[in-house]
Amino acid sequence: MDKLVKEGSLGSILLHSQIITEQELQAALEEQQTSGIRIGEALIKLGIVTQEDIDWALSNQLNIPYVRLKKENIGREAVECVPAELARRYNLMPLFLSGDDLSIAIADPLNKDAIRAVESTTGCLVTVSVGLIREIREMQELFYGAEIVPASFGFSSSLFPPKIIDNINADLSGAKLLDYLLLSIVKNRLSSVSLQPVGDSVLVTGRATGVTKELGAFEPGYYPELILHIRRMAKMNGLHETSARGVLAFRLKGRTLHYQVCMLRGEGGDYVTIKLHLSSTFPSTLSEIGLSSEKEAEYRNLAAIDKGLLLFSMRDADERCRLMDLYLDERNTQGQTVLILGNNVGRGKKKFPRIPVSRNITELSAVIMATFDHDPDIIVIEDATDAYAFIAAGKAAMHGKLVMAGVSFGDVPVTFKNLIHYWQKNYFIPTFLKGVVSLKGLITLCPHCKESYAPSREETAALRIEVPIADCYRAKGCPACEHTGYAGRKYLMGLIAFDSSMLEAFENARDSTEIVKHLSGRGYRGIGEEALELLVAGEISPEEYAVSIIY
Repeated sequence: MDKLVKEGSLGSILLHSQIITEQELQAALEEQQTSGIRIGEALIKLGIVTQEDIDWALSNQLNIPYVRLKKENIGREAVECVPAELARRYNLMPLFLSGDDLSIAIADPLNKDAIRAVESTTGCLVTVSVGLIREIREMQELFYGAEIVPASFGFSSSLFPPKIIDNINADLSGAKLLDYLLLSIVKNRLSSVSLQPVGDSVLVTGRATGVTKELGAFEPGYYPELILHIRRMAKMNGLHETSARGVLAFRLKGRTLHYQVCMLRGEGGDYVTIKLHLSSTFPSTLSEIGLSSEKEAEYRNLAAIDKGLLLFSMRDADERCRLMDLYLDERNTQGQTVLILGNNVGRGKKKFPRIPVSRNITELSAVIMATFDHDPDIIVIEDATDAYAFIAAGKAAMHGKLVMAGVSFGDVPVTFKNLIHYWQKNYFIPTFLKGVVSLKGLITLCPHCKESYAPSREETAALRIEVPIADCYRAKGCPACEHTGYAGRKYLMGLIAFDSSMLEAFENARDSTEIVKHLSGRGYRGIGEEALELLVAGEISPEEYAVSIIY
């Protein structure tokens, strides 16, 4: 059960304090996943604990004072330091002020964002005590006055008709605003819509043809409710994670459109980006990628190696893991021992023993070294980007193992820039490096509704190509593509085998530029070159080329 919650989290503390059982924690986690609420709220909603139970456990386990709030124990100077809106947003109450030291009572002492916000606003060093949320709210009303609840969501925009704005503002959950934003993406052919907490407001922006424009704004009072609604719709977990992604469905004129939702935690609330999600399954076989015969032969050669270090270099962690799974599915592993080190890799057709690893880099490198005792033939490392993990991966390859290591370096120049740096630091021996594999999925334009246009000088410069393109293409959307403007996703693969020629070029190179020149001299066609051909042929838009290849 400890694997389901992080050490030091509220769920872990309550479990270790024996206030809840493993079964009760599991039920609360399922409720959290369904409703998008915090774990403490889920436990209270299910009747498993009271707020007092949570407060006591946090105070006892974290050695934080537990206080009962009374009017006579609260200093007016402390209250004047902290704005009412800030106190209500984070469920906290100022207690007393002594010089630059401010003491507060807070319902959730684990909320680091709250503590940072108070310190940033007041300029004081904050000392935390745990308080009952009921008493905190009573003191807030007593010292700050009754909370004024606006009768409107507070959205304003010059782009929407007044009737639609009234309709949006009548729904305090923000669901109507979300519906109209999803509709705007399709009707106005926006590549994305973003919600950006900035100071005392949340900006709503739309992006099209590489330009971001403001669509409107609203006050942050009901932003948490809107975020919870989006999380429920997109089935997003990870309330305490820095970033999260999900997909939500939206019905429009009898058909279902899917949108990708991306969130980043930030001051004042989550930064949200929503864009059309093109439903496309990742290739399950090598033939589905559509490689040239020459490139497929190169891939088969890499799939036949039995020892050495093979790198899978991609920034997108999810697609990188899928590519590693595809490699395992395509190669012969019969009679071999394969160990998976990671939480997301190893989800392909074949099943192998999995060793979960934490984000602690020192622990990961220790786990890699510990696998030697079990004499595996293949070691699969989900993410070996960090130097310590990379060193351990290199040592495993030196022991005669085939090491499949994921790294988040990205394109060819950046990958070799990092590899040259690691070699100069003596982190690995190039002789044991067998190859670098990468994959990129590009969204192709709908052939039925794409239209040509002459790109501007600025747009051509942004593409960073030697020979300017006379015509570029964009799609406006049509019934054939369900008004998305897209036909599907095409995957391009980059393959660099470390043969004797490549090894010599690497060892003699002063920087990654010389590596790129060597590859070009060999007639190498990587992802960038193939993507440029798609751009020239009008199969992808300039925006897709820029986002996927350049930036």
